[in-house]
Amino acid sequence: KQWYQRRVRATNRLHFSRCSNERGYFAVSEKCSDFCQDDLSDEDVMILDSGTDVFVWIGEESSDVERKLALKSAQLYQQHVQDLTGDARKLSIVRRGKENLRFIKLFHGWGPFRARLKNSS
Repeated sequence: KQWYQRRVRATNRLHFSRCSNERGYFAVSEKCSDFCQDDLSDEDVMILDSGTDVFVWIGEESSDVERKLALKSAQLYQQHVQDLTGDARKLSIVRRGKENLRFIKLFHGWGPFRARLKNSS
């Protein structure tokens, strides 16, 4: 029974996490379960576990450190889930503006990204 409970806990919903070093150190924090396209921040890297795939979404303005550490974090997460449940998940890197259908279909009402507004002062 415990194995079954662990398996359900690891696979019963989407996991959406933000990877950032904005506070001077790298951190991965899980976001809410009702995420949307607007939660994808250009300054960060996001990890999305769909139950079959682990996506690493890379924002255009994310740093090299965030990109490298987020990828390593996703690999560790992928291995942890496989060790816990026995289920292998495919790891995919997705860049802003080049999202594939497998990634897009996880978001309600996906649309084109809005242009970033620049201060004109």
